[in-house]
Amino acid sequence: MTGPDATSGGAGSRLIGREADVGSLRAFVDRAVSTGSALVLTGEAGVGKTALLESASQHAAETGTRVLRAAGAQFEADLSYAGLNQLLYPLLDDIGRLAAAHRAALTVALGLSGGSPPEPLALSRAVLDLLHQAAGERGLLIVVDDLPWIDRASSVTLTSIAHRLAGSRIAFLAARRSGEEGFFDRTGIDEYEVDPLDNAASAALLTDRFPALAAPVRQRLVAEAQGNPLALLELPASLTGPQRTAQNRLPPLLPLSRRLQNMFASRIANLPAPTRRLLLTAVLDGTGDLGVLGSAAVGHPSANLAPAERAHLLQLDRDENRLLFRHPLTRSAVVQLSTSEERREAHRWLADHYQDQTDRRAWHLVEAAVMPDPEVASLLEGVADATLQRGDAVGAVTALLRAVDVSPRGRERSRRTAEAAYLGANITGDLHRATRLLDEIRRTDPGRASSMASAIAASSLLLNGDGDVDTAHRLLVGALEMESDVDLAEEKNLVEALHMLLLVCLFGGRPELYAPFDAAVSRLGSRTPELLWITSRTVADPARTAPEALDRLDAMLSGVESEVNPSRIVRIGIACAYVDRLVSCRAALWRVVESGRTGGAVASGIEALFLLGNDGFFAGEWDRTLAAIEEGLELCADHGYRVLTWPGVFLRGLIHAARGRTDVASSLADEMTGWATPRGVALVQCYAAHVRALAAFGEGDVEAAYQHAAAVSPAGVLASHNAHAMWLVLDLTEAAARTNRHREAAAHAAAAREAGIAAISPRLALLVAAAAAVAAPAGRDVELFEEALSVPGTQRWPFDLARVHLIYGERLRRMKATTESRRHLTQARETFQRLEAEPWVERASAELRATGLAIPTGVATHLPVLTPQQQQIALLAARGMTNKQIGARLALSPRTVATHLYQLFPKLGVTSRAGLRDALTELSAKEIGERPREGE
Repeated sequence: MTGPDATSGGAGSRLIGREADVGSLRAFVDRAVSTGSALVLTGEAGVGKTALLESASQHAAETGTRVLRAAGAQFEADLSYAGLNQLLYPLLDDIGRLAAAHRAALTVALGLSGGSPPEPLALSRAVLDLLHQAAGERGLLIVVDDLPWIDRASSVTLTSIAHRLAGSRIAFLAARRSGEEGFFDRTGIDEYEVDPLDNAASAALLTDRFPALAAPVRQRLVAEAQGNPLALLELPASLTGPQRTAQNRLPPLLPLSRRLQNMFASRIANLPAPTRRLLLTAVLDGTGDLGVLGSAAVGHPSANLAPAERAHLLQLDRDENRLLFRHPLTRSAVVQLSTSEERREAHRWLADHYQDQTDRRAWHLVEAAVMPDPEVASLLEGVADATLQRGDAVGAVTALLRAVDVSPRGRERSRRTAEAAYLGANITGDLHRATRLLDEIRRTDPGRASSMASAIAASSLLLNGDGDVDTAHRLLVGALEMESDVDLAEEKNLVEALHMLLLVCLFGGRPELYAPFDAAVSRLGSRTPELLWITSRTVADPARTAPEALDRLDAMLSGVESEVNPSRIVRIGIACAYVDRLVSCRAALWRVVESGRTGGAVASGIEALFLLGNDGFFAGEWDRTLAAIEEGLELCADHGYRVLTWPGVFLRGLIHAARGRTDVASSLADEMTGWATPRGVALVQCYAAHVRALAAFGEGDVEAAYQHAAAVSPAGVLASHNAHAMWLVLDLTEAAARTNRHREAAAHAAAAREAGIAAISPRLALLVAAAAAVAAPAGRDVELFEEALSVPGTQRWPFDLARVHLIYGERLRRMKATTESRRHLTQARETFQRLEAEPWVERASAELRATGLAIPTGVATHLPVLTPQQQQIALLAARGMTNKQIGARLALSPRTVATHLYQLFPKLGVTSRAGLRDALTELSAKEIGERPREGE
């Protein structure tokens, strides 16, 4: 732990040059322990942050406020919940007073009991409840030093707590070095910058602590230290007597870091051997618990540590039974001055001490290892697995790589290296490290380069990098065939390989790719993990297999809130995407996004953002969706995830197409096609076709819409292993009907109905019923439209629902059912307006005008010399649409459109389409000018 230092005067003394800072922090503590608040100090190393924390702590204690402390330690940064253990150590006896659920979550996290990993929100609530109890009536100050070194798991909990203090009697005060970013999310939390001292304060500090310094020397040190209090106080200690009094010249260069390290080294080297040994044990332990040191010491630890306390290297908090280092550099110097054997001996002792704490024992054992040790490697691999299950992917990779370090050369070392590469590529976002790790396997163990673990990692790199579907597929299938008789020890890799192969097949989009996957799952039989089986049914060919998996998926979704593994959450989301169940994953997916934002599960965070965007598009939350997409695409660019960009580009293209930004949508579709076609990535080609179909509908080019929709799946068929075929059922049926392909429209509606996809979700039920209505003959269509609109739950899908209202309203208008037509058209128009789907607003408006309603337009607000239908035709022709396009839009034959144009040209005084826009604009201006002005 890090406690008060002497960088600006020492504990209990006046902090020279810090009067304003001390006053501000004391005011913060007084205010925060009454209303609840958090503050983070920032500043360069040695600027005095720790001294200010100590000053605030002393003030809190003097006013009766309880103080809890924790500090990040480099040696504990990879140990989950080490920081939380430090902070809550004085409160362990109070955990029994918590509610059962909170008690269970907290004891598991602190390693006091076994059980499933706690859900982050439940753990945060448990800790907050415990802190509320500790605060009582007198208030509580939480002090956290060296925030960037706090382990990831504790940082997540501390972040949650710091954001939930309003209305409590808890103050949260932390410190971090400028430029250092840890896992604590400071978003929304006030920061207080601790600036270097000015020259006057620097000189005053030197004069106060070193009155014998000669003036020229003092001036030189002030210039060299540049306002850093630690340097001001420590640099003089490295000078000789004659140098301090200017009898000897100072050296030309005073390297700050070297001088500081030398200063610590000299102070530590002069300590008795038992003291140094105990200090080293304390540093490597990281808990600051004097109880641990008591077991390691000969005699009472306080007696052994007294020389270090007198040397101002540490402080003993006897009330809390803890040791506090006065500055982080003290810990670094203690380790630097020790020998490798001394460090190993301390780690071995600590491993024995923590026999009942697997994580700590494993980390100490690996640090104590001299030679490769398969037992230690296996133990640390278990720690990596547990860490991943707790949602700390980066910590898992760190543990796995350390397991590699102590693994003997051979199968297990290569497997662990490949697994670390796979985690880096698929979860943490470290593609470059993954590539290096695979290169290492090829260089050191070429016989294992084609193993299953290596194939998983390599295929992930191939897919995520350049989208090489076929090579990734060959690697995985080859590895599966080579290791067809996988034992239980390898089953984890087998399952990962199948998840990876399913993803490769999904992007490949060709039915024949799935055969090896199906065969492997069949061989697994009852051993097939539930999530893998469900995903294989809802993703590969959902039109034929999804219904059988829905009950099991819904059961899994009932527990998704307790999931903490980012990869598993994303896989559940993928299983939900094509069956419209992403709404149940929203909270869990946002947790994955937050992890990605803090540098944790970056790749999983990207996928989570696009899954949330998928849900947001169909739910009509388009602005939120665009924000999520932009964030995801930026992460893709930063980390080199080319293939992951395309779901985001696809969703962006859909929104721009729906909003009438056809040039943008077309450009995005061209980008997708240009990348996907030469690589045979059929899924991305489907993305492009979908965007083009929607854009064509907005432009009124129904023929183009038909061609693009049919490119995804031919009319009358739901293409095998192509989930997008379900999404385009209504698009293809409507486009077929409006281009007089009535047989194809009927065949496609029938295929969708017979496939039973209406049972998958209310949205698909709406689309299937609406497609049947579109394809139905007059007299039967009204009943089917009513059936479509009566599907429960369709309000969640506003754009799809509005399209059905629009098509139904158009059909009713042609049947002369004007009142009913207006009701449906008005409802559609209002939804499209809310979504800013301008082409669809105009289409609904045109239909309403055709019923006789006066609906404003951007070209002319009212044309009394034209019939409502002639107004529609004139406006569309003025926009440059052909007779065929206008006819498709208004359900008229091209010949009828030509007749209407022939009739309206004389009314407007024009002889061709070229004069339509000017004539309509002039007529509109004249009509506006003839209206009575307000007040006339």
